[in-house]
Formats: sequence, structure tokens, C-alpha cells
Amino acid sequence: MQNNLFLENYREAGFLARHTDLLISSYYHWTGEALIRCTDNAVHALMNAPLAIASHQAGDDPVFNYANHQALALFKMTPEALIGLPSRYSAEPRLREARSALLHQVETHGFVENYSGIRIAQDGSRFLIEQATVWNVVDIKQAQMQVLGQAVIIKAWHAV
Repeated sequence: MQNNLFLENYREAGFLARHTDLLISSYYHWTGEALIRCTDNAVHALMNAPLAIASHQAGDDPVFNYANHQALALFKMTPEALIGLPSRYSAEPRLREARSALLHQVETHGFVENYSGIRIAQDGSRFLIEQATVWNVVDIKQAQMQVLGQAVIIKAWHAV
């Protein structure tokens, strides 16, 4: 049921526009760099970027709330399979503690660059992500920037 709610939000044009803006502005806030080149249609540009970009909402057991086409391909999932899925499942059980420590570091410091780690696709295949930046998603327009979740841009990967 909860998965369906996240998927409905994901497919709503308003959600994608708002979330794309949050991803772009948060990334710039933390890194001082543009997530994507300026474009008239940021939703389309981010969704079709050649690098994998995904995010999850904040919480005790965060669930994916966004993935561009490259991230979906990397994890070998459809939006129906990924959106609403607890993001901890992106790592093998034995690697989840290290992933959790990374997310705590991001939450504390705002972002982490040059992260690498092994992830698992839906079919069980494993891949190493490299040159990843993980950052807190915040609404910079609010006076008190509450962490809404975390996002990742994966710049390189290969099968292991």
C-alpha cells in the first residue's frame, strides 16, 4: 500500500518538478557545483542524465522516492519495483552497516564525495559504484533547513 502511494507521487508531474528542484538546489548548496547543465526542462534533463541519480526520503527506514532512468537501469528495476522500496535493500545485508554509517556521515556533514561501495541489483548481480556524491536533500528556501532525505549521483560503476 505504501509503495503505491510513493509510486503515485513519483508519477505526478508536480512531485517530479518539486523534487527535481530540491535535488538540484541541494546539490549546489552542498557542493557549489551544478547537478545538471542549465536547461529549459530540468525534470527531463535529470531523468535522462547519463549518470545514475536516486534519492530516498528521511526516516528510520528510508524508502526510495526518486530514480532517474540510468539509476533504474543500474539496479535493473522498474519504477514500480524501486519507488517505495526501503533503500537499505540496495546493499547486501553484510554491507548495510557500512552504508548506514555513510548516511550518518552525510546527515552530519551535508555531503560526501568520492564514495565507492558495492551495491546489488534486483536480479542479484553486484556492482561497484565509484565517484559517487551523496548529499542531504534540503529545501534551501526554508529558514531552517530540515533534512528531507539523501540523494546520490553515481558517476562510474562496473560489475563485480
